Amino acid sequence: MDDYLSSVDDAVADLAQDRGRLGRSSTAERVADILRDRISEGFFEPGQRLSEEAISEALGVSRNTLREAFRLLGHERLLDHRLNRGVFVRVLSAEDVADLYRVRRVLEGAAVRRPPSKQALELIAEAVADAERAAAADDWQAVGTANIRFHQALVTANQSPRLDEAMRQLLAELRLVFHVMANPRDFHEPFVQRNRRLFDLLQDGRLDEAATFLDGYLDEAEQLLIRAYEPNR
Repeated sequence: MDDYLSSVDDAVADLAQDRGRLGRSSTAERVADILRDRISEGFFEPGQRLSEEAISEALGVSRNTLREAFRLLGHERLLDHRLNRGVFVRVLSAEDVADLYRVRRVLEGAAVRRPPSKQALELIAEAVADAERAAAADDWQAVGTANIRFHQALVTANQSPRLDEAMRQLLAELRLVFHVMANPRDFHEPFVQRNRRLFDLLQDGRLDEAATFLDGYLDEAEQLLIRAYEPNR
């Protein structure tokens, strides 16, 4: 319990450095953006209660602004509001995993079938390199974050701001799923190499091969995550 409370305190205290992102016209949307990013980076865990007092103080925003941000993230299925108990980071189910992967196949499958722009390739390459460096340092939380960025960069090939936003919200949910893995290294390590392979196929213009490779990639990742839920079902 002490370790859990310490991790909660650390996650909230770390928000103070994000105050600068709010600017003079602080809005609930900007607060929601910050909290969503923190979820995507693995700083908040499923089932964790979020303290209005601590977070509003860390970000320097009003309770009303924060509550509106919580409401927005609730609509995105990232937070749960529990009557008389507070706001909690959502705990996803195996059924949620299956649905997330249905959407991923549509968004990412379409993306890898389009010739990527130079900018998209640069973003993908950067995420691949970051994951490789983090793996070498045995930092598997950072590997997970780089993996999220890799798949976000893939979707930019669709050249659609709306799809980019949809993917951003989806990947924040997916990051909550990663917490179910008892050993993050066992899950993430094989995909570091597979991300490199997928990037190479896209860079070489072998789009049909990239699409086939991605299909197998997503199938395996989905099954690994669903199997991790089995003991809890």
